[in-house]
Amino acid sequence: MVVYRKSIPTVVAGFAVLAAVTFAPAGARAETIKIGVTKNTVSPALLLGHEKGLFAAEGVDSELHVLVAGAEEIAVAVASGAIDFGGAGISGGLVNLGGQGVVRIIAGGIHEAPGFQGLAMVVANRAWDGGLKTFPDIGAHLQTYAVTQVGGPTHYALVLLADKYRFDLGKIQLVPLQSAPNEMSAVVGGRVDASAPPTSSAAHSIQQGSAKLMGYIGDETPFQFGTVFASTKLVTERPDTVARFLRGYRKAARLYHDAFTGPDGKRRDGAEAPEILALLAKDLDLSLEDVRLGISYIDPEGRLDLPDVRRQIEWFKMQGMVKPEVDGDKVIDTRYVVPQK
Repeated sequence: MVVYRKSIPTVVAGFAVLAAVTFAPAGARAETIKIGVTKNTVSPALLLGHEKGLFAAEGVDSELHVLVAGAEEIAVAVASGAIDFGGAGISGGLVNLGGQGVVRIIAGGIHEAPGFQGLAMVVANRAWDGGLKTFPDIGAHLQTYAVTQVGGPTHYALVLLADKYRFDLGKIQLVPLQSAPNEMSAVVGGRVDASAPPTSSAAHSIQQGSAKLMGYIGDETPFQFGTVFASTKLVTERPDTVARFLRGYRKAARLYHDAFTGPDGKRRDGAEAPEILALLAKDLDLSLEDVRLGISYIDPEGRLDLPDVRRQIEWFKMQGMVKPEVDGDKVIDTRYVVPQK
């Protein structure tokens, strides 16, 4: 079953009250797991695991929840017990929840990589006409930039670009808009100069000419974008459920990887690509072309780029988004995570 919703009603409104959240008894969901993803191609292996019956084959029936809002809502939904497993980009909110001891990262998701089209830097037409056409132009021409949340992957991509092209982030106004569709609406409407949403969310506007494509983040600044996570309560009290889920997830990651990545690691469509594209488009209620244009890289074993994730956590600390005492290694559950080689 696939459930589409703007939000999950049982999700708490803020992170501060999470300590008081109570969880449903483990036995009540022993045979069915609820999986939450955002309405874009950020979590393709989770979608495939559900659609291809790979979780069910491991003894856990899956119920898929597709949320319109951003990554932090998925993290809060997992922490509150509204869903069991989530897939989304790394964010300050996710790391804070890990630091509070309520959420743990258990696997890797998509990775920004050269030749793949995970995040697209898109520019408003008026800003393009004003000179914002290439990545080196950002320092001189970018004034306003849409993000889902401050501290989310769209924000972090800009940080990496600033480090590469040596521009002053302090001169750019961040505009948090909660979701990728909202980011694109702001770009198309000219309310911001640019943003870097998932390409699947931007493809239609680029094709229609209502926004311009500067380029892909993976070609400029690769980084670990997505992760898979679960509540600390679940991974502690239901290790067999987690192990079975991860076996299905890794099979799905291999399926996605092999469908869109050649033996040389470069982007190419394999025999399974048409079927997988159709399944993703159906689950996300997107056009086939929008999904095709937004193919990301994923490790075939669902492994996590540990050094990069640790760098991101340290950056969150330096920005004051995460408390200095948060232990990054405790956010990552090494009982389940397989490090990327």
